[in-house]
Amino acid sequence: MSKTSNTQHKKAIFRVIFWNQNQIYEVYVNQIYQSDLYGFIEVEEYQFGERSGMIVDPGEEKLKTEFSGVKRSYIPMHAVIRIDEVEKQQSLGKITEYKGDKVTPITFPTPMAGLRPKPGGDT
Repeated sequence: MSKTSNTQHKKAIFRVIFWNQNQIYEVYVNQIYQSDLYGFIEVEEYQFGERSGMIVDPGEEKLKTEFSGVKRSYIPMHAVIRIDEVEKQQSLGKITEYKGDKVTPITFPTPMAGLRPKPGGDT
């Protein structure tokens, strides 16, 4: 016989911080997992919460506008700065401009043109 609990199971909340076009995004989501698309993670169920005051943060409003109506996002793994599972949502999320050199983009080696065989030529 199994025991039943009166406590409700709370949904996990994840804070995802990633870099996109010289901006740092901080979003809160309930679902995050590795995508079937190689090199991407999927985030779903965005959480924007409610404002308690009259002060409006333009970064939070920009984020809310950009992701309104978005069901799922695919974020490249190399753009992810940090993922945290949090007890509760600390803010609505935000978009901030990248200032300084604290975030270094990862570069990937590409084949050099001189190393490729020429079509129809000797290798």
